[in-house]
Amino acid sequence: MPQSSSTKKHGQDPTDITGPTPKLQRTKMVNSSDDSEKKSFGKKLKELEVGVPIVYGNVAFWLGKKASEFQSHKWTIYVRGATNEDLGVVVKRVVFQLHSSFNNPTRVVDNPPFELSESGWGEFEIVMTLHFHTDVCDKPLHLYHHLKLYPEDESGPLSTKKPVVVESYDEIVFAEPSEAFFARVQNHPAVHVPRLPPGLHLSPPVPIEDVDRKKRGDTKDHPLSQWFTNFSEADELLKLTAARQQVQGHIARLRRQLSLVDGQNQQLKPASDL
Repeated sequence: MPQSSSTKKHGQDPTDITGPTPKLQRTKMVNSSDDSEKKSFGKKLKELEVGVPIVYGNVAFWLGKKASEFQSHKWTIYVRGATNEDLGVVVKRVVFQLHSSFNNPTRVVDNPPFELSESGWGEFEIVMTLHFHTDVCDKPLHLYHHLKLYPEDESGPLSTKKPVVVESYDEIVFAEPSEAFFARVQNHPAVHVPRLPPGLHLSPPVPIEDVDRKKRGDTKDHPLSQWFTNFSEADELLKLTAARQQVQGHIARLRRQLSLVDGQNQQLKPASDL
């Protein structure tokens, strides 16, 4: 693992630093390829969308007795399939932009799994830029993740066995996919594809990757997989529904309290004011 140090602002209280919490997002991507590129990948499938659930975040281990002033943690930042499937069928490369104090802060990962391991002592924001295959989308997607090294509860002792894990869930939605892209990912476990309209038939897909490369991108047997969060769209929707009901309950109670106060104020008004 490369040895570099990151820089956290002096005097910054680590308890004030918070990473992204798991949440349901849907990022919609629209292709803007020119006419020649559109023809080479077949026509666009109108009113159809292809969804790719992803998880991005970091796992950080404290070095314990091996820790020094500028090397306290080893960490890995990554973008993975929500169920640890290979994203190489959609993503061509990922560019990680680290803090400027690192040697070569712009790191390019051309093959899955799309991850980067480093070491340091400070927390900072990392920009991850996803570049897609040409038949998928010509626009890159920028993801922002605050590297988290220390647990939220700073009162307890640090552990070398249990890492700090901070992850976010997102679903990238590709509107009006090309026929080539749709055909290629129809049966891929990392991609959600709708049913084709009746009467529409696609040509056999043209593979863009060899079998060995696909195996390298599958993170089901990743050494860090035991620490990965188990995400599902259904669970995230249930969390959003529960949060929405809680907010609505608070609003209803406030309205009842305001109504009660208004009623009491009406009773206290002198008869001349009524």
